[in-house]
Amino acid sequence: MTTATVALDLLDRSRHSLLEACHSSDIAQRYVQARLGALRAAAALVAARTTPDGRSGPRSLWDLLPSVAPELSEWARFFELVATRERHQLSAREADDLLRQSEVFVDLVCRSLGLPVHPSEHSEVLVPTTLSTAAS
Repeated sequence: MTTATVALDLLDRSRHSLLEACHSSDIAQRYVQARLGALRAAAALVAARTTPDGRSGPRSLWDLLPSVAPELSEWARFFELVATRERHQLSAREADDLLRQSEVFVDLVCRSLGLPVHPSEHSEVLVPTTLSTAAS
């Protein structure tokens, strides 16, 4: 697989995660899928702009992103904080906010890669959330 193919596949999977988040009525699941969508978009950008050198050990994707896309440094810090958030303390508003922020981030990644940005159709399929039974 070429780097471009990997990046496009990751972006496609990112959009799928955001759609999964929209279809989920479970707050925690919506949050996880929105976060996964952003993570996959970041991975697409890093994959497109770097070549493996085999020198460094494992690093957080959110640590790598500012080195390949300095304009997205603030987003990297934001999503790094999101990753540390306890899912059992989430409100429906927080999950929906993260979904919207993840959609914006995916659009920014597409623009950074010179790809077309597709208008979000997610708001049309957003299902109401319910409290997770695990959170009760």
